[in-house]
Amino acid sequence: MTTNGFQGLRVLALESRRATEIGKLIRNYGGEPMVAPAMREVPLESNIEALEFADRLMKGEYELVIFLTGVGVRRLTEIAASRHERAAFVDALRRVKVISRGPKVSAALRELGVPIAVNAPEPCTWHEVVGALDNAYDQSLQGMRAAVQEYGASNPELLDALSRRRVQWTRVPVYHWALPDDLEPLRDAVRAVSSGQIDVIVFLTAVQVTHLCQVAKQMGAAESLREGMGGAVLLSIGPSTTEELERYGLKPDFEPSHPKMGILISEAATRAAELLAFKRKGRSPSPRH
Repeated sequence: MTTNGFQGLRVLALESRRATEIGKLIRNYGGEPMVAPAMREVPLESNIEALEFADRLMKGEYELVIFLTGVGVRRLTEIAASRHERAAFVDALRRVKVISRGPKVSAALRELGVPIAVNAPEPCTWHEVVGALDNAYDQSLQGMRAAVQEYGASNPELLDALSRRRVQWTRVPVYHWALPDDLEPLRDAVRAVSSGQIDVIVFLTAVQVTHLCQVAKQMGAAESLREGMGGAVLLSIGPSTTEELERYGLKPDFEPSHPKMGILISEAATRAAELLAFKRKGRSPSPRH
């Protein structure tokens, strides 16, 4: 497939796992890609919290388990199986109310044969998780003992929302995101954005935002990065990533109709040149969806 969608614009992507795929996708939609992996997924040095969760779950000490990632479901099951029989752990999950944040989580739970009590709807942020819990349980949430399987970093907004509902939550970190071993591509990205060489920046996760800004700060280039981003079109995969951009005082110019990489690139490609022209002239474009 060939299209002039991006019209030769220079597009920065910070994807790690699918770096080759997104580079090809950008090129197919008429863009000039620069791919600088911003993160790597690493296991925690210690799985103490996950093992403690498994122990307590087996003893019936939870009523509610909230799963936030499909990878987390699978990894947590592997960790639990290092101490308990896998079948016994799965049976224990079947005895509690299991909450799924989205389709990937649900798919992983179905693989285990674990029933899902509550599914959070798209765009599957913590807001939808809390809303789905309210709709399903309302006041009966008070006093529930809940485990929250975390992804990457902790989500204080979700935990605060649970606390306001008097839920007794326990964090269950399973893995976290770290900066890449080789930071030079990310440093090159900071330099390119700061010097105005990038027209479009693609953000697929909140962590990509955090790590790009973190490396810029280490380089003493935080302000020049912000200025460069102010002259580029910022693409956000969805609300969670948008929230992280806004924490840095940045407003995304486009979100896709569905939070998928392919949809984001295909939809944004047709509007990127227009958005860039409006942005650099200091005018507001039409709605970003």
